[in-house]
Parts: sequence; structure tokens; C-alpha cells
Amino acid sequence: MQPTARAQYLFVFAQAHDEFRIPELLSAAELYGFEIVFPEDVDICRPFMVLELDSEEHARLLARRCILVRCVCEFYGRGTTYEELHEHTRARRPQWEPYTEKTSFKFLVTAYNHTMPQARQRDVVESFSYMDMLGPIDMKNAEITLACFEEYRDTRGTTRDKHDGDGDFREVFFGRLIEEGTARPLVKKFDVKKRAYYGNTSMEAEISLLMANQTLAAPGKLIYDPFIGTGSMAYTTAHFGAMVYGSDIDGRQMRGKSKPPGIIRAAAQYGLADRVVDLCTFDMTQNPWRCGGLFNAIVTDPPYGVRAGAKRLGRKDRPPKSKDANSLREDDQPYIPPTKPYELSILASDLVILARYMLKPHGRLVFFLPTVTDEYEELDVQSMLCEGMELVANSLQNFGSWGRRITTKEYPPPSFDRKSTSTIGHPGESHIPAHRDFREKYFQGFKKAEYDSEGPDVNNSC
Repeated sequence: MQPTARAQYLFVFAQAHDEFRIPELLSAAELYGFEIVFPEDVDICRPFMVLELDSEEHARLLARRCILVRCVCEFYGRGTTYEELHEHTRARRPQWEPYTEKTSFKFLVTAYNHTMPQARQRDVVESFSYMDMLGPIDMKNAEITLACFEEYRDTRGTTRDKHDGDGDFREVFFGRLIEEGTARPLVKKFDVKKRAYYGNTSMEAEISLLMANQTLAAPGKLIYDPFIGTGSMAYTTAHFGAMVYGSDIDGRQMRGKSKPPGIIRAAAQYGLADRVVDLCTFDMTQNPWRCGGLFNAIVTDPPYGVRAGAKRLGRKDRPPKSKDANSLREDDQPYIPPTKPYELSILASDLVILARYMLKPHGRLVFFLPTVTDEYEELDVQSMLCEGMELVANSLQNFGSWGRRITTKEYPPPSFDRKSTSTIGHPGESHIPAHRDFREKYFQGFKKAEYDSEGPDVNNSC
């Protein structure tokens, strides 16, 4: 039997996080068990993408799961002029002809980076008269919506009338609307400002949803956040059906000042409290977990010292103090273990090693890695891989002089060979990753000459 020919679908994306679009689509496709064929000349900066899928149901699944998808259409045509668009649309007549007889319909004509005057919208609709749509026009409950999208180049930063350049588009697309992006409204649902409990380190809703999709969160999966803080990752992964376990070295972040704990209160707000398995206070490097695949995914936004500094158990290097009667701890006083700063590059390597032991086969580690833009090299991330690990995604949220990378790694079956992880984060003495001593670089304004002269101070900062 010959394989069934794939159909083409037009994906329309939100105007945000360009580099995250393809990784999110691929993660959703892996979750549901189908393949996506991308065009060879795909441009992630453009909001329109024509993809090939095996069925319309697969397109609907992507629209319902992917946060960055605004809508999906059955693809009929594209062109740099309307003459070219109509030529392509006529060539695909067998696709849209079944809707011409009795199907109620409406047209949607809109533009990206531009506001179209109503008069020209009408002209565009009338230019499709050759389709001979004989069904009734229904603007409220139409059986199908025929959508036309004009794409204009970005003119931000220029002064012009809102209709200037009308008709001078880069490309125009046409198709039948299949499904609105029903996952997109989750950004408002999980808005941090509307949450019952949050802190100054809470991750914004859109990013936490994107990270949740990278984990392949679904019912029956157990996901762990070792730096859970105020729980931003817990709510979004739990929304997709996963059970969540969280820990932090500072229990105050999880609890808040009232009962029940802040994370539980916020989870209850979303109806997800029963999906938070438990919350524990411990150092990630001194964890109580047994080795051997326990979690389907580990997702976290580790602290990197800008809004909150990372800590681990241990004592700072200080001169020894002479003991006297006033400095001794009384027997009835609780022991508070000392902590010391946790340098980011060492934290990232420890996180990779933790995931190497604790993830199930083909489990995923998804975490944010802040880097200095001018110093970043692919080796920074590649050096944090050990044998069998695969880098699934490495997407940048750019802030100018620095950025945050959502790094997704997929793991083979768990290994107990310490030798296989001994070189993680240590590609060679000559290479210093861009995230090394990130906190110091940030507060020095990323002035390379200043921190180069001081040199990296890994021993004192970890």
C-alpha cells in the first residue's frame, strides 16, 4: 500500500516568542504520536507557516494544545499578489468545492502588522466570486469560515497613518478555518497578577505554559520541580493532567505566611490542588530520592541571583572563630543548617546529573538557562550533555545584553555509572560558559573588561 498523501495546513501564530514555536509544535506532536513535515525554507520570525499533517484531527490537536497557535486553517493558497493567490486557490478546487452548494459561510479578512480599511476588505471578499459559494451568508453561526490573511513587514518605530501602505503586503494566505487556538486563553487564566499566591520570582504565565508543553505533561505522568518557589510550573503542568511534586531549599517560598501553604491555595484556585502530590524542603544536591527512573519530567526555573540568589547546604569560606560561651548553641535550640551561594554553572551541571538519574527512559529535563548574549556559544549547552542525552530544544528569550534559554533535554534509560556524568559542565579549562558567574556579570552591567580582570570566582561563589 502507498502511504496516504499528507494535507497542508496554514498555522497562524501569536506575535510572541518566535523561537519557541517549532519546539512547542514538535513536543505536542510527540505527545499525541504523529509527525509534522516542515517546509525547507521555514522562517520562524514570520507568523504564518504551512505545515503538512496526516489528518485534520492532528491540526485540531495542535490548536488545542499549543499556546502560541492562534488558529489553524486548511490551506488553499498563497501569493505575493492576489492574482497569484487566486491561481493557487483555483488549482485546489477539489478541496473547497464540496462547500459551495448549501454550506453557510462567512469571510474573515485581516492583516498582520497593518489595519485594513473596510472598503478594501469588501473588495477582497468579492475577488473570490469565482468560488461560486451558493450557501447562505451567516456572520454569527456559519458552518465554515474562509480566512484571508495579509502579511505586512514590521513598521514599528516609524510614524505613519494607520492605512499607509495598504495593499503593499509581503504575502497573502487563504484557507478554511479549522480551529481557533483554544490553548491561547490559558495565558490569561494563569496570569500571575490574578493568582492567590505569588512572589517576586514567579514565572509569567505564557512562559510557564510553554515549558509545561515541553515536558509533554499529560494524565498519568509525574513531574518534579526542584526549585519550585511559588509554584508557577506546578499549576501549568498540573493543568495538562500531570501529577506534580515540588521541593525547595527555602520552605518559606512554598508556604507563604498563612495556611494552607501558598502553593496549595493557588492550586485550589485553579481546581488543581489534588494534583500536587507533596511539597518538601531540602537541598537538591542532598535529596532523599532513590536512583532509578521516578519522574517523567523535571521542569524548573533555577534561581540565578538577580531577584533571588541560589543557595545550597554548606558553610562559606570564613576565618575560623574562637569559641566562647556566648557563641555556643544551647541544646534546646533548633539547628538551622548553614547555606552558601550556589554558582549558576555548577547548579546547571548538578541539575543535569540529577535528571540523568531520576528521569524515566525518554524523560525530559526542561529548565531556563540565563546567558550573556555576546559570550554565548553552542558549546555552553552541549557541554552539559552526557552519553545518550539528546538536546531537543534550545530557544532564546532575548532581553538584549542577556537572555534566557529554555533548554530541553531528553534522556535515555537511567544510568548509575558515575563516570558517564563526571565531565558534565567541564568541556575544558579553556572554555568558560556564558552562564558562569552570571549574577556578578548582571550587576556589573555585562561590562566584559571588568569581570575579565577580576576572573571567575567559582570556588568562592559555590
